[in-house]
Amino acid sequence: MTASDKTIDPGISGRLLDWYDAHARVLPWRAPPGEPPPDPYRVWLSEVMLQQTTVSAVKPYFARFVEAWPDVDALAAADEAEVMSAWAGLGYYSRARNLVKCAAEVAARGGFPQSETELRKLPGLGAYTAAAVAAIAFGERAVVVDANVERVVARLFAIEEPLPIARKAIRERADAITPHKRAGDFAQAMMDLGATICTARDPKCLLCPLADQCEGKRSGDPARLPIKPARKARPQRKGRAYWIERDGAVWLVQRPGKGMLGGMRALPDDGWTARTDGSGNPPLAGEWASLGVVQHVFTHAALTLEVMRYSGKDAPKGQGDWWPVDRIDEAGLPTLFAKAARLALAQAG
Repeated sequence: MTASDKTIDPGISGRLLDWYDAHARVLPWRAPPGEPPPDPYRVWLSEVMLQQTTVSAVKPYFARFVEAWPDVDALAAADEAEVMSAWAGLGYYSRARNLVKCAAEVAARGGFPQSETELRKLPGLGAYTAAAVAAIAFGERAVVVDANVERVVARLFAIEEPLPIARKAIRERADAITPHKRAGDFAQAMMDLGATICTARDPKCLLCPLADQCEGKRSGDPARLPIKPARKARPQRKGRAYWIERDGAVWLVQRPGKGMLGGMRALPDDGWTARTDGSGNPPLAGEWASLGVVQHVFTHAALTLEVMRYSGKDAPKGQGDWWPVDRIDEAGLPTLFAKAARLALAQAG
């Protein structure tokens, strides 16, 4: 018998919601079970931040954002450079650019649309985010499938196909157990179950409210599900970043709007990308000294970045800014260049 042949127990959602009522995580963007739905702005902002990132990493960023821009109108009026700076360290920087675009569109139309279909039309809202906002903020029945939900459903119904092929069956099973009432609480209950009980490496089946219905548990090895394809080796790239300091300030540039770390402040570099090594050519002729290397892993490549210090007297050409070295932490450098800056400062000390 395959997962698609199994009879789906209509009591699954009820048991899970009862568990959620007692064990829901307290998160700054959530409304407690039974309370009115949270502000859609906070739901949307948190869901965008949480993509490819952990709850613990997101909490301080979320707090800073809602303090600086407490509602969608404030974010719509924000300077994009300031938003990018506040985002620095969360990664996937196209999300931050889309935040400003989306906020502007939402503000122009007078608020967030309430349906999943209309939410999908906003900049940067994919299927998951639109479904999450529709369910959690507006109570619409929507099928919300993130990595946690994917894992719970694959185990609950013992879906044996490997990812990504299994995603069609996972969505069908998730759709079949999503209730019409309390759809937002149900989505968050599934997320919490995956995050705290049905974890990737060590599922706590004895604590799971759905254990007696779980086909994965019956198989004796739920942790093997979902079956993931073999990882491809990441390409190894090399590049250089250039530290040009004068009178207590360092020269920073703004990266092109498109591409890796697009639109962010950064040290000048030699043009490395996820596909190619850098040229090794410095932005100024003269004497350069190596300060060492920093390592950084992107989604599609791993980078070894050599940090070079300039000891000549020529001024850099092109657009850029002299940023006070003692305020480098306020520059909003992405993680890679923050590592490079720390290395340069450590060598100077």
